[in-house]
Parts: sequence; structure tokens; C-alpha cells
Amino acid sequence: MTPDSPIYSKGPLRLRRAHVPATTTDQRLLEGGGTADWVHQDPWRVLRIQAEFVEGFGSLAEIGPAVSVFGSARLHEGTPEYGLAREVSGELARAGYAVITGGGPGIMEAGNRGAVDAAGSSVGLGIELPFESGLNPYVDLGINFRYFFVRKTMFLKYSQGFIVLPGGFGTLDELFEALTMVQTGKLSRFPIVLMGTEFWGGLVDWIRDTLVGVGTISREDIDLLTLTDSPTEAVAFITGADTSDPVSAEPGPEEPAEVVSGLTAEHRTGRRPAPGGADRPDFSAHDAW
Repeated sequence: MTPDSPIYSKGPLRLRRAHVPATTTDQRLLEGGGTADWVHQDPWRVLRIQAEFVEGFGSLAEIGPAVSVFGSARLHEGTPEYGLAREVSGELARAGYAVITGGGPGIMEAGNRGAVDAAGSSVGLGIELPFESGLNPYVDLGINFRYFFVRKTMFLKYSQGFIVLPGGFGTLDELFEALTMVQTGKLSRFPIVLMGTEFWGGLVDWIRDTLVGVGTISREDIDLLTLTDSPTEAVAFITGADTSDPVSAEPGPEEPAEVVSGLTAEHRTGRRPAPGGADRPDFSAHDAW
């Protein structure tokens, strides 16, 4: 029993030692068991879920234009990916965007750190997990959630786009949820940038060759993704695609159309036709809420 025992975050609570629960709130919601006890528990649980939405909406309503940065918790300082996340987040902050991350270590920490480096707004949306201990020290505005689906809503509602660095299942979950929301029209056209051509190139090729090839998605769905290694290009794509209040005086540079892992530079600069064939893209997330 030492004072430096790991901290367990459970919503607004910070727990140690004997107070750490054996299961998370999400587990207790989803693993109801074989009895009918849930009938008497879930109506009360709805109030807790409602409270998380209210807390999230109230805390994030005035952060201004923001971009969410995703990536692995396991890629720490000293890795190229950490440096890339820190650099692109600094450029986002200098362009006038708040940077939103999952609030944890690794790429998430790098994202928040880059925003702080550039004197920008650094936001962390944490989640109750059995193996992570709260928000990283570079988070200036932090909220810890019990439920994944509430947290995901906050990422989508308060972001003008996503920048996705190398990551695992959690990163892929956020990426494909955003793609699904845009593809199905739940969000207006929403810029999604994959940073790291070597890491993501195989996935983009598989989506194009297999999913498009078999016919499980449309050929134009591949255009929902943008692939780059350049922080400057990533931020230029976000600012060029953003239809919220202007935060950058200069639009992204126009580039010649060249193929990069199945995507053209036209897509990287945000010059895609909007639904209905209009020439101006519409990426505003807020139209969906």
C-alpha cells in the first residue's frame, strides 16, 4: 500500500487500491447477465447517461472550432509518430483550432502537448478503463466519461474534422465510425485525414481494391479519406474543407492532381463536389445536431 498506487478514473471520481471496482461502468451496462434484475437498474442508469451528455454539452459548447486528433496510447515520446502528432497539433492550434484528444498517454498526450506548445486550447475526453490512469498533464479542459457512446458523440459534435495517426482498435473504431456517419449522411461532408502513408497505405489500398472491388462500398466512398505525411498539408486540408466560421486567413494550397495511395491531391486540398453536385464542399459537423 503505497501513496503512488495507480489512480483509477470513474467519471468525476479518482479511486485507488480497495476502491477500484472489478468492472467498468460500460461492462456493467452491456453484460446484464441472465436475470431480470436489469429491469430495475437500467431506468436509473439512463439518468447517469443523461448527466454525462449534459456535462459534455455544457463543458464543450464554447470551445470554438476544433479538430480531434487520434492515435495509439502505446506510441510514447521518442517515436516518430509522437513527434508527428505534436507537430500537427501545434499547427492546428496556430490555425485557430482547439485540439481534442482522448486525453490519455502516447499520441493523445502528444496532441494535447502540441496544442499547449502553440498556446492553443487543449481538450481531453477521457474514458473509464481498467488499464489507463486518468488524463495526461497537457489537458487544459478535461472530461472523464463512463460511457464510450457519450464520449464518441462529443468527438463528432464538437469537431470540424479528424486527424488520425497510427493506432490500434480504438483508433480504428473512431475512424470507421466517422466514415460511417459521413457515408450515411448523419454528418455533412467531414474531413478525415490519415497521417502516415506507410502505416495507413495498406488499409487504403485494401478499402479501394477489396471493398470497392467487391462492391460493398461505392467508388466515391474512398474519397472520404485523405492520406498524407505532411502536418502542413493535413492542416491545409482541414482549413480548406471547413465551412464553419473562418479561423485561418489563408486557404490550403492548390496542388496538381497526383495519385497518393489511391487518393488525389484534389482530395487532399478539399476540392470535392458536395452532395447534389455543387462545386463547394460542405463539411460542417454541426448541421447534423
